[in-house]
Amino acid sequence: MRVPGRAPHARGMDEPAGARVTLTPGGAYAEIDVAGQNAAVGALLGPDEAGRARAVTAVLEAPGRFAPPVLYALSEVLSVYGERDEGAFWFYAAQLRARFDANRCTDPTAAAAVGSLNERFGPPVKAHAFRDPDLLRALVERAVAWDRATPHDYDHRWINLHGMAAFGGPAGEPLSLPAPEWAALAERTRRDYRAGLEEALRRLAAGPA
Repeated sequence: MRVPGRAPHARGMDEPAGARVTLTPGGAYAEIDVAGQNAAVGALLGPDEAGRARAVTAVLEAPGRFAPPVLYALSEVLSVYGERDEGAFWFYAAQLRARFDANRCTDPTAAAAVGSLNERFGPPVKAHAFRDPDLLRALVERAVAWDRATPHDYDHRWINLHGMAAFGGPAGEPLSLPAPEWAALAERTRRDYRAGLEEALRRLAAGPA
């Protein structure tokens, strides 16, 4: 099955946040290298089927090395290939990691990238997983367990490039919260994520308003 390619353009609803940076930030932001991330997203969503297959294999072999936008794109590819459960799992894994990256970013405006990614990749996943509460719970619990067990071996500052501070913020300000706080923040993010699952399940059980 073919995943339709997308022409490059300024960041918008048809392009995942983190896939393209159209301006050139300075200072510490200039040190954030998203070239590999952009290449992986481009291969996953592009028209070259052989390149897409290679990208899927590379991401699945070492998913902890890839930033959330790549995992979001992987979720779409797997879903299009008919692996809807796996596609949904990688969507939730990507969403959880994106939320953590937003939480440890010192620029609160950067969190808008998570909403853009969810809006771009989420509707097919929701249509599939929300039909079966047991499946939804299993997928989210699996994503939480995977996130806890898998190192975050990518540059979490990708999300900083989507905040207002990247283009005119105060020079010298730290881009992220102190690293010693990350472990507790990650657990809090997972706890909040699971709380969101419980709320979604309650709404499903209640039925249409």
